[in-house]
Amino acid sequence: MDDNAELADLAEQASQVEARLADGQRIAVTNRGRLLGYLVPASTSSSPFERLVAAGQVRLATGNLLDHLDPEPAEPGEEPLGDLVIRMRDEERY
Repeated sequence: MDDNAELADLAEQASQVEARLADGQRIAVTNRGRLLGYLVPASTSSSPFERLVAAGQVRLATGNLLDHLDPEPAEPGEEPLGDLVIRMRDEERY
């Protein structure tokens, strides 16, 4: 997430800016409310993806995809969802 820093305040807040950059934060630099550019942490990685993350252009995923893969089991006597979808597709084809 971007944090704003006014151009006039950068010199006064140099140690805070340095700490935020060391933490990997991207800082939007403004002048009288107008965006001038961004201060981004220096990247020593050679991976284009890691550079995009460092620049704040890509956000890393959160959570675990495996938690969402299995559908809930069908109630007794009900057709499983996967079987229902297959049957519906088969019926549409003919």
